[in-house]
Amino acid sequence: MIKYYNWQDEIDENELNEIVNILKNNGVVIFPTETVYGIGCNAFSKMAIDRVYKAKQRPRDKAVNILVLSVNEISKYANITSDLEKQIIEKYMPGPITLILKKKNNFGLYFTGNNDTIGIRIPDNLIILEILKRIDFPLIAPSANISDKPSGVNPKDIMQDFKYTADAIIDGGISLIGLASTIVKVENNQIKILRQGSIKID
Repeated sequence: MIKYYNWQDEIDENELNEIVNILKNNGVVIFPTETVYGIGCNAFSKMAIDRVYKAKQRPRDKAVNILVLSVNEISKYANITSDLEKQIIEKYMPGPITLILKKKNNFGLYFTGNNDTIGIRIPDNLIILEILKRIDFPLIAPSANISDKPSGVNPKDIMQDFKYTADAIIDGGISLIGLASTIVKVENNQIKILRQGSIKID
């Protein structure tokens, strides 16, 4: 049964340590970001990744993105190959944007759908950033919803879908933006929007 943590007013340090331990031990955690809630796990744990896909009822050939703590972390998992990609990172991260980049070899084998690219985001939310500070791995972080349902923005609703398939949910209140991140990719030195979020092409 899922454990419920209420951090709407403040982050509890002891509970934060519990969340970190869950993530370090193949656990699945639902957490707030500024866009929508994410359901995540250690991006290096095949067992945990399998659990997330199963919980979401998501086809295995559909890739999911990762969350990292800082710009410096991006180059561990992906290659930044153009000035335009650098500009997007500098201007919009942290924030509600996911950038598709060429991934490093042998990373993301279990969640990138056999693509040679990976989506990376730096969230702008204190709760998830505090978690990321305390772990030494990125998190896969699809939105906390059953596939083909709307993205989760209210933790009370999300709990109903995942009460038997996730280990913990952190209540940070209703999502601030309420729209999944804008997904962008640079092709032929042009910005291509793959999913429209709060950041528009203009």
